[in-house]
This record gives sequence, C-alpha cells and structure tokens, in this order.
Amino acid sequence: MKTNILKCGALLIAILAPIAAHSQGLVGGAANGASNGADNGNRAAGPVGGAVGGVVGGVVGGVTGGVDGLLGIDQRPRFHKYVVNEHRKSYHYDQDVRDGAILPSDGVEYYEVPAEYGATRYHYAVINNQTVLVDPQTHTIVQIIQ
Repeated sequence: MKTNILKCGALLIAILAPIAAHSQGLVGGAANGASNGADNGNRAAGPVGGAVGGVVGGVVGGVTGGVDGLLGIDQRPRFHKYVVNEHRKSYHYDQDVRDGAILPSDGVEYYEVPAEYGATRYHYAVINNQTVLVDPQTHTIVQIIQ
C-alpha cells in the first residue's frame, strides 16, 4: 500500500511539474499550483492523490511563481519592452545596481507598475539604463528586469 502511494506521488510530480511551471508568472504561482495539483491529483488517484498533488503543486508553483508581487520570468520581457516604449529617463547611480541596493529618494523618477503586470505593490525606475522594481517606501531595489 505504501509503495503504491509513493509511486502515485512520484507519478504526480512528473505529471504536475510542467503544469505548475506554466503558472501565471510569479504572482499566485503557489496558490494556483496547490489548487491545480490537488484537483488533478484527486481526479487521478482519489483523496491521497489530491493531498500529494496539492503539496507538490504548491511547492512547484512556489518555486516557479510564488514570490509575492514580483514579475515572473514570462512577464519580464514584455514589461521591459513596455518601459523602453515609455522612454523613461535613466538615473545615473554611482554604486552597483543590485537587489537590495537602496536608491536615493531625491532625483530618481519612480513610476507605478501597470496592473496588467501584477507587481503593483512596487514602483519601477530606470537606473544606469537598467529597469528595476523598487519598494516605494524604502527605495530598495527588489528585482532587476533584464
């Protein structure tokens, strides 16, 4: 019996990983992965499959898309193109542009992220010709958009 449960769990991981990987970017990845995983697992293997599928889907969804409010891999090129089309002025920053760097509150132009990209908790700026997501309260770079 335990062997069958483990085999079902391994099979569900193999089946659900690609599904969870295509979650909608970072926003909601863990929630969607867990929900989809539980539903698919329940259909495939009953209550045990639902439990295993929910856990596996949540973990995979969390890894591929569970960071709250940041842009997912699939959203970054589209958002970068949006920023380029907006012709935002680049701020010259004398230090390294990196996650965790704190930008000055004066001189940098901060812009709201459009709702369609899902990162509305943050603002963005163009620093040394690089687009960055910034925490609007602390001016900390939280993500560099390549």
